[in-house]
Amino acid sequence: MAIRPILIAGDPRLTTYAVPVAEFDAALAAFVDDLFETNTAAHGAGLAANQVGDPRAVFVYDLNDGGVRHRGHVVNPVLETSAIPETMPDPEDTEGCLSVPGERYPTGRAEWARVTGVDVEGDPVTVEGHGYLARCLQHECDHLAGHLYLDRLIGRNQRAAKKMIKSMGWVEPGNSWLPGSDSDPFGW
Repeated sequence: MAIRPILIAGDPRLTTYAVPVAEFDAALAAFVDDLFETNTAAHGAGLAANQVGDPRAVFVYDLNDGGVRHRGHVVNPVLETSAIPETMPDPEDTEGCLSVPGERYPTGRAEWARVTGVDVEGDPVTVEGHGYLARCLQHECDHLAGHLYLDRLIGRNQRAAKKMIKSMGWVEPGNSWLPGSDSDPFGW
């Protein structure tokens, strides 16, 4: 297993639609192990393959929601949600991202989500949840569709994020950080 560098906003690999996985082999299983190790080192709730520069449609999640631990992975995910709010989110309802290190913005998400797909062996998987788990599932599926959570921001939050991206110099490809080696941008 290996901890991989996490790409930062501005890299075009983060805005490219993921490629469906066709080969279910030991290499895929090892890659999923790397995603888990990288996510753990980064203190993340989830990590999509394109965040480490891999084009495959796979993500991992590992989070506590209401005292319940949810941990797993989904290959070739398909997302369903309840209605997504279109109004300004509660200022306390913030979201962060390992590819937007150290930043958090209020982000509207559906209260319920279900993801179907397969595991590393090609067996069917379904993950369903409310609240934080639902947010994570939507966030990771967005990554695989070539979207950062910043794309969902509206109003003043969207304007603030655009200014932040410019001020951080995240307008060029090639920026990344290595969990466990670089300082933790979230202060964990």
